[in-house]
Amino acid sequence: MPSVLKRLLVGRPLKTAQTSEERLTKRAALAIFSSDALSSTAYATEEILLVLVLAGSAGLSLALPVAAAIAVLLTIIVISYGQTIRAYPSGGGAYIVARENLGRAWGLIAGASLLIDYILTVAVSVSAGIAAITSAFPNLYPERVLLGVLVIALITVGNLRGLRESGRLFTIPAYLFIGSVGLMIAAGLWEVATGGVQYVPSEFSGSQALTVFLILHAFASGCAALTGIEAISNGVQAFQKPEAKNAKITLYVMGGILAALFIGTTVLARTLGIVPAANETVVSLIAHRLFDGGILYYLVQGSTALILLLAANTSYAGFPRLASILARDKYLPIQLVSVGDRLVYSNGILLLALFSSLLIAGFNGDTHRLIPLYAIGVFFGFTLSQFGMVAKWFREKEKGWQGHMTMNLVGGLVTAAVLAILTMTKFWHGAWAVIVVIPLLVAMMVGIRRHYSIFAPR
Repeated sequence: MPSVLKRLLVGRPLKTAQTSEERLTKRAALAIFSSDALSSTAYATEEILLVLVLAGSAGLSLALPVAAAIAVLLTIIVISYGQTIRAYPSGGGAYIVARENLGRAWGLIAGASLLIDYILTVAVSVSAGIAAITSAFPNLYPERVLLGVLVIALITVGNLRGLRESGRLFTIPAYLFIGSVGLMIAAGLWEVATGGVQYVPSEFSGSQALTVFLILHAFASGCAALTGIEAISNGVQAFQKPEAKNAKITLYVMGGILAALFIGTTVLARTLGIVPAANETVVSLIAHRLFDGGILYYLVQGSTALILLLAANTSYAGFPRLASILARDKYLPIQLVSVGDRLVYSNGILLLALFSSLLIAGFNGDTHRLIPLYAIGVFFGFTLSQFGMVAKWFREKEKGWQGHMTMNLVGGLVTAAVLAILTMTKFWHGAWAVIVVIPLLVAMMVGIRRHYSIFAPR
């Protein structure tokens, strides 16, 4: 009976020779690898406003400059990761780049950071998706934890069925989100330009003064928009041939769409005078204002909920692959190396589902409590990957190395600065937990490696 149930849920086994058939087109890869990054536009603007509103109307007036600074950072990171794909066409995740160019210790730190980030990605994306649903249907709010765990179970089953099938499952929601939010932005800008809606500024004071620290806090919160960018460089080998070229094109397309949606949403929030509410998301408030609760409102909310829920799929593409590489190097249990019946890393997928479900339950499905933990691991990976690339260009000195090294150096310095800001502004909001867990995870991986060294057959 268990075997019959497994075949029903996962499907028939695939032959190893069919691996090439499981590769992704650029269109499918954009949906699978970019859903995390693209979906962050649903809450990144809100995270900025939630901080700036503490300084009243004067604070909210800085939302656009803060968003513009994040967009510049986005451009730098996307270009830098394009160079990583070029240098590591077989897949240049932060673990591999840091290990080969900075040494084993930095590689393990990068690997641990990414593992934590992938788990948090699932927890944050799913909890944010459930928040979008409960914004439209408030009666479901008390069941948010149960709904989150059920969604993780569905995504897990979809991924256990294989890359190609998961691509089919997640392509439509990704493009529906891009289209519906793009329509909302276009409609909003048109309404503003033609006088259909007008912004009546309201002057109000906040509970805190507008300080440099508060602005940096808002910037750090908005950097949630940059999570997930590295996923494409981690999964180059999942693309159809030529892998590196297709991955690079997909990365740049994703960066352009992400910037447009993020800036567009922030412009509308400010132009329409949106102020964050306790039980309704900023995207919902914008759509309500423009579409007055009609069918287009539910289209925006429905597609937002879907992309947020399925954004977790980025981690399902990245976590099992990274865990397999670490296990191959004997830093994680060897059971994570092998693929299952459907040519995916089934054990890694199940492990990711378990830890992310525990996080949602532990944090009561609260997105705002999870996000401070979220970006620390991301920017650890960003920074180590960029400085690893700097070391590689300087060591090898191939043609044009100065320009390539300069771009990665700029990327490394900027992401290191953002990491410092994140740590400083979010330390007591939960970032301390990630800073503690990373060295513990590194110590565990070193212990596993030592265990295999002692007990390996001679």
